[in-house]
Amino acid sequence: MYPENYKKEEDLGISRRLDYSKQFKKRRGIRIGMVMAKQNEIISIFDSIAQGYDYMNSLMTIGLDKHWRRLAVKKAEVKRGSTCLDLCCGTSKLTRELARSAGPEGRVVGVDLSREMLAKAADNLRNFKFRANIKLIRADAADLPFADNFFDCAVIGWGLRNIADISSALEEMIRVVKPGGKLVSIDMGKPHPVIMTVFRPYVRYFLPFVGGLVTNNSQAFKYFASSIETFLSPKELSGLFQGLGLIEVRYRNYAAGIISLIEGRKP
Repeated sequence: MYPENYKKEEDLGISRRLDYSKQFKKRRGIRIGMVMAKQNEIISIFDSIAQGYDYMNSLMTIGLDKHWRRLAVKKAEVKRGSTCLDLCCGTSKLTRELARSAGPEGRVVGVDLSREMLAKAADNLRNFKFRANIKLIRADAADLPFADNFFDCAVIGWGLRNIADISSALEEMIRVVKPGGKLVSIDMGKPHPVIMTVFRPYVRYFLPFVGGLVTNNSQAFKYFASSIETFLSPKELSGLFQGLGLIEVRYRNYAAGIISLIEGRKP
């Protein structure tokens, strides 16, 4: 059963339903079609690989994704009772880490546009201790259905490079987080040139081959390889954080630059 969009639910600060007509009104010119076409293509990719995504993400992150998710939660300064946003929540791995840190008094909302990823996320939550404190919502990262200044923090894991309009998504994250709250992004980085000689063929050839065996869709993992190589550098992304008004912005690379974490605080 797929999670539903919520028309109005005051305790989640939800203010509007997912409505593509609003998005078309907000975005102008030829960019509208380009953004929506790219986003629809990305949604289709994730719908097609949802069942095998967790395994493939572990391969992409050389098996250290669990450690880095915990690091992202720590950097987000999640406390007992926190209300947290997990943007591009996928299969809910990071959502669950946030819920563990927020405890029984906390609340976590996982947002994604892929129906199949959300369905897999719901399956993963069936026996989770804090499942009652988690809501899964299908919504556009660039048009979030939440009230201003609602969340204590917002985290996005391996998701920004899969958003067609990164600036709009960051603006929305900033809007829905309370003043003083943290925004954290963890994603693939720009490895050291020496490491890149090994990493590039790994993501270009090995991942599509294994991904094709696991999900029967090698083309999806060719997209991942391309998205990793064309994504903003940590320095560029931290500059974008600063340009949007965040303070205390910093980034740090891990695993010789394979993974990068960027954080900032809403003033």
